[in-house]
Amino acid sequence: MAHPVPKPSDPAALDEQFVAFVEIVRLLRRHCPWDREQTHESISHLLIEESYETLDAIERGDDAEFKKELGDLLLHVVMHSVIAEERGAFTLRDVIEYVAEKLVRRHPHVFGDVEADRPDQVMQNWERLKMQEGRDSILSGVPKHLPALLRAQRMQEKAAHVGFDWKSPDDVWDKVREELSELQRETDPDAFAAEFGDVLFALVNAARHAGIVAETALQSANDKFQRRFRYIEQQAREQGVSLASVSLEQMDTWWNQAKREQS
Repeated sequence: MAHPVPKPSDPAALDEQFVAFVEIVRLLRRHCPWDREQTHESISHLLIEESYETLDAIERGDDAEFKKELGDLLLHVVMHSVIAEERGAFTLRDVIEYVAEKLVRRHPHVFGDVEADRPDQVMQNWERLKMQEGRDSILSGVPKHLPALLRAQRMQEKAAHVGFDWKSPDDVWDKVREELSELQRETDPDAFAAEFGDVLFALVNAARHAGIVAETALQSANDKFQRRFRYIEQQAREQGVSLASVSLEQMDTWWNQAKREQS
């Protein structure tokens, strides 16, 4: 049996568009075999995937894709809320009310009489208010499953907001050199792995102090490596040879050509 697609009576009214969109999701949960069988757990990985696709659109400056990916993220917010509503946990209204109340509560410099003229003051107030809400650590809000570089940077940022930070860039680089020295001296495999992690953590600190997101920087390096290696593969194909048969010296020559052409 076909069901009519809910539509707002006034297409220009955002509230009516949102209500119609939510009703579409509810209809899918009732009448689509695939949507009906989904759970929070079964679609959780898709939420992560959509988040990364949104980041890709932002980095490319592709507004058309950005719009689509934001819509996909909104779908996941509504879908999870509808599933939670069905099992009596909470409703979409509860979700919206909570985040609206939180935004007001954590911006007393906008909605109250607290003074905060600089971004760092805003973040300090934000962390202080979160602790007043019952968290046992300022680090407890950093998800364990974030990519490791991003998790390190978020923890460092939160610690810095309460004053636990290096005083100058020189101090940061002294720590990097110290960790590198310890890594180079280590011979035990397990200890080497631990020291390697310390080096990465120290480098994330250096990136943070330079205003760089370490995760983004490494992704850019990955993309650059991929472009240059694909150039090597392309050269081998054009010459009709197997890449495995090409000497390292020849591949290095093509690599340098790629650097010049892609810079």
